[in-house]
Amino acid sequence: MTCDVLVIGAGVSGLATAEALLARGCDVQVVERQADVGGNATSQQFDGFLMEHGPTTLNAAFPKAMTRIEGLGLAQSRVNLGPNVRKRILRDGDALHGISTRRLGFFLSSYLSPGARLSLLGEILRPRRAGGGEETIHAFVSRRFGTEFADKVIEPMAAGIFMGDAKELSISGSFPKLAQMEQRYGSVLRGMLAAKRGSEPGRQLFSWPQGIATLPRAMASRLSGRVRTGVTVTRVTRKGGLFQVATAGHGTLSARRLVLAVQPHVAAQLLEKLDPQTAAALGAIAAPPIAVAFLGYRKAQVAHPMDGLGFLSTKGAGQVISGAQFSSTMFEGRAPAGHVSLSCYVGGARDPQAAEMAAPALSAAVHQELSGLLGITGQPVVSRTRHWPRGLPHYTLGHSARRATIDDTHKRVAGLYLTGNYLNGVSVTNCLENADKTASLVMGESPGSSLREAQDLADIHAAAG
Repeated sequence: MTCDVLVIGAGVSGLATAEALLARGCDVQVVERQADVGGNATSQQFDGFLMEHGPTTLNAAFPKAMTRIEGLGLAQSRVNLGPNVRKRILRDGDALHGISTRRLGFFLSSYLSPGARLSLLGEILRPRRAGGGEETIHAFVSRRFGTEFADKVIEPMAAGIFMGDAKELSISGSFPKLAQMEQRYGSVLRGMLAAKRGSEPGRQLFSWPQGIATLPRAMASRLSGRVRTGVTVTRVTRKGGLFQVATAGHGTLSARRLVLAVQPHVAAQLLEKLDPQTAAALGAIAAPPIAVAFLGYRKAQVAHPMDGLGFLSTKGAGQVISGAQFSSTMFEGRAPAGHVSLSCYVGGARDPQAAEMAAPALSAAVHQELSGLLGITGQPVVSRTRHWPRGLPHYTLGHSARRATIDDTHKRVAGLYLTGNYLNGVSVTNCLENADKTASLVMGESPGSSLREAQDLADIHAAAG
């Protein structure tokens, strides 16, 4: 088989790129190693519960992503956040702290010390940084807002968004808009006020009755007949102006142009000889393992009102849970009547070994921790786990340079492109945006303006909200 463009990988990024190419009249085919499409965007229904194995939401505040959703016929069936999402909840030690989602929430809450709250207000008066090397998220926020805010708010947020460590993640790689605000406005707070993104971006989060997997399934349906699952790619070479893609048991596929929409370590292996520079950049992207523990209880078992998106945890000895989502509070249909459900996230940069616990031990550890935090009595009525040997990509120091190398791949190897959540943001919205950019590059168009700036603020508000 020879096609114009072959996309390797049928996760959200690969399917979105292929669909965008098909809309431009391109002859495109997609191959996927797994038996089903969607990658980590996997939703599972059982016993009246719905478990998300990977991403859980999209953000409706971004027109380009919503145009895609509307084009797929999914806008009308979306479900918005439930009315009981009222607070940010942060965990410090053995206590949960509910904080108002209003703009002055942190200033009015006793979660931060009086000195830390004064330091927040003082950010607007601090001079911008002049020169110096790349900063971590923690260093940037400590300098602008104070160390306590960095430790008690931003560090848990970095763990919630990336399952990463704020002292290792790059501010320019992870939240470039915040660094740009400091340089443009002299203050992050001034920049946020100028952005005028709305008072509660977190309220824009949505999903679908059957979960986030609705999106890749709809894109695969649009690509009907062009997606082949169960096909493992073993080698990529180039010969006579065509890419030769060897597979395990499915022969060799040929394409004039090639898009790799796989995890960075897989792409690194495939490109080791074809483009060593890109392979090295991809191989340097860390993605520590993550485990998800989904637990369901009768509502009467849980004393806590579960009146937020969930909670994020500061670092603490003996803790297993980095963050949790109150799934049944976020969206209707995540638990049967009279029940509640939670998704808890374990591992990542904080404790990669914890993500390797066997399912029974993982569920037991998470349940024990939740029982003390939420006042739970008795055992869960359902318990499921999902282990991801490679979790979310971490945008550590040097990410901007690695991304520039990866973005230039097509300049070194004509017709070769890469896309995925390891480039310009880990959210589903970022993947949709980057896929449009990739499709434009494949077609020789000038890529449209980026939504990444708005997504930075949305990620921060949503994680804290």
